[in-house]
Amino acid sequence: MKSNPAEIFPLVDEDGAVVGSATRARCHDGSKLLHPVVHLHVLGAGGSIYLQKRAMTKDIQPGKWDTAVGGHVDYGETPQQAVLREAAEELGIDAAGAELVERYVFESAIERELVHTFFLRVDGHTFAPRIAADEIDEARFWTPAQLAEAKGHGVLTPNLEMELERILPRIAEI
Repeated sequence: MKSNPAEIFPLVDEDGAVVGSATRARCHDGSKLLHPVVHLHVLGAGGSIYLQKRAMTKDIQPGKWDTAVGGHVDYGETPQQAVLREAAEELGIDAAGAELVERYVFESAIERELVHTFFLRVDGHTFAPRIAADEIDEARFWTPAQLAEAKGHGVLTPNLEMELERILPRIAEI
């Protein structure tokens, strides 16, 4: 699905309270308007993490590996509702068991996001996602060693690399 530059996103403060709205285009034009997003890390056996390779049609970080699910929170939607919607849209899965584990502000050269990070443990043998071909070029489980090897080589999104630094040491506790 091609991104709609006229799509309306909520603008939030660092506590997540809605303070206004703006278009996708405005939020991604370098204005650094803070808008909420969700990330879902799908964890399998042995510390493996399921990642998606972003479609080349994406307006941000096309063709790079990223969290299993990621997306913007729609205006009038909670982060919990957004992660359920995005998981169904992108992977065709029910993420009702997803747990919010942290919230932080991420800033890139063109945008500023309030990221709500969720985790979902799955059985890698029965996990059967149906990836949305219009949003995802490929998806698979990565081992911690594969992730460490890919880091710093332009294969992973910068935001994913930063999140992995924060979460890899904690995966056993989650």
